[in-house]
Amino acid sequence: MQKILDFFEDNNLKFEDITHIFVNQGPGSFSGLRGSLAVAKGISLSKNLKLFGYNTFLWSCAKFFKKKDFIYSLIKLRDKYFIKKFDINLNSVSKPEEIKESEIIKNYSNKFTVIAKSSIGVMHEKILKFDNLNIIDLDHNELELLQLKDLLDKNLIKPLYLS
Repeated sequence: MQKILDFFEDNNLKFEDITHIFVNQGPGSFSGLRGSLAVAKGISLSKNLKLFGYNTFLWSCAKFFKKKDFIYSLIKLRDKYFIKKFDINLNSVSKPEEIKESEIIKNYSNKFTVIAKSSIGVMHEKILKFDNLNIIDLDHNELELLQLKDLLDKNLIKPLYLS
């Protein structure tokens, strides 16, 4: 909460200057997600601001809305890989599932796959050489596109835990 207050002070902002809060629901650590969601919900309720939840799988696919029939979002977290499939409208086609590195290399080298640029350092070098791999800068402005397309959670904001 202190970082949020410092950000507001450093940028001469007030809560009255904002109308929406976007909160990342994961994947991530249980404590970190729970704390972030609690702060976001608290601010949302106390200041009557709209609260929208997103996850990194969906966010990494935002650039490809209406551009690719199927998109596979790949995340590595705590030495484990997770994959989630989306359709052309960025509707979820699968739940996030844990996948072994060997399975990724064997089955996804020719599939349209996205990873966040920030995860390049933890990905296997063979994965980074996939022909259809798209390395994405996660752009916060794309959250507004996702919100306008009604793709963000707005009722029950809940974290996405991966073990």
